[in-house]
Amino acid sequence: MTDKSLLILDDDAPLRNRLKRAMEARGFDVVDAGTVAEGIELVRKSVPSYAILDMKLDDGTGLTLVQELRKRDDTCRIVMLTGFGNIATAVAAVKAGALDYLPKPADPDQIVATLMQTGDGMPPPPQDPMSADRVRWEHIQRVYEQCGRNVSETARRLRMHRRTLQRILSKHAPRS
Repeated sequence: MTDKSLLILDDDAPLRNRLKRAMEARGFDVVDAGTVAEGIELVRKSVPSYAILDMKLDDGTGLTLVQELRKRDDTCRIVMLTGFGNIATAVAAVKAGALDYLPKPADPDQIVATLMQTGDGMPPPPQDPMSADRVRWEHIQRVYEQCGRNVSETARRLRMHRRTLQRILSKHAPRS
C-alpha cells in the first residue's frame, strides 16, 4: 500500500504519543485519538489504511472501532493492543477483523511487521510465548469470569474439585 495513513487509538496519552512518534519515524501519516468516540469521528472523516487500537478504553472497547473500520473499508489493516490480554478477547479481536493481538508494551518494529504482513500465512512465532501454565491460568480465569466469578459453577464446568480451583485462584498468575 502506498497510503500510509494510520490511526492510533489509546487512552494512555504518554504511550499514544510515544507510539505516534515511533510510527511517524517509520513513515506513517498518523492521527490519534484517546476515546472510542474520537476514533469513530476520525474514521467517519477519513478511513485510514492502518490502525493500532487499544482493547479497553474509558468509553468502550477497540472492537467497536474495528467494526466501524470494517464497515467503511474492509482492507484496513488493524492491530489490537492490550494490557489486559486473555485468549477470549484475542479471539474476539481476530474474529472482528484485526490482523493480530499484541500485549502492551508492544515493540513498534513488531507492530509494523504485523501491519505490513502479506499473504495468508501465519505471523512469525512470538519471541516470548505464553507458557503452558499461563495458558491454563488464562483458560481458568476466562471460565471463572464467564460463570460470574462463581467458584462452584466454574469448578463444575472445568470438571475439577472446588477446593482445587480455590487454591489455583488464590495464587498469582504464572509469570510467562
